[in-house]
Amino acid sequence: MHNDTNMGRILAIDYGQKRTGLAVSDELKLIATALGTVPTMEVLAYLKNYISGHPVECIVVGEPKRMDNSPSESARFIEPFVKRLIQTFPGIRVERADERFTSLLAGRVILESGIGKMARRNKSLVDTVSATIILQSFMESESVKKEHLNS
Repeated sequence: MHNDTNMGRILAIDYGQKRTGLAVSDELKLIATALGTVPTMEVLAYLKNYISGHPVECIVVGEPKRMDNSPSESARFIEPFVKRLIQTFPGIRVERADERFTSLLAGRVILESGIGKMARRNKSLVDTVSATIILQSFMESESVKKEHLNS
């Protein structure tokens, strides 16, 4: 089995104290797809299982910041998690992505999708959509970087 780093997927994580939203790209890194929400206590086990069956080249973790760009309250929970990710998956690049507006965007996406009020209150749906938005914006910024390098 050869390891072609260009064929791995990108996995995005919207880390929360109780639930963690996950999304993954296709192998061509064009489409972001929601993987769902996992209880935060089980997220590392879930990732080990997922990554054992799917090549992942990069993990993107949402980085919550305040409007003045300083770390938010939840940053203190996320930092230890990012360190554990790096230790657990040493061969996979770990990136951070600004997620200041993702919950807001996720709420708007869910609202505009016509989902009923009860489903809109489903916090795990918001986490999953947030992870998908984090991934989509990361892939867009990566593709802009590549275009810039190639021009």
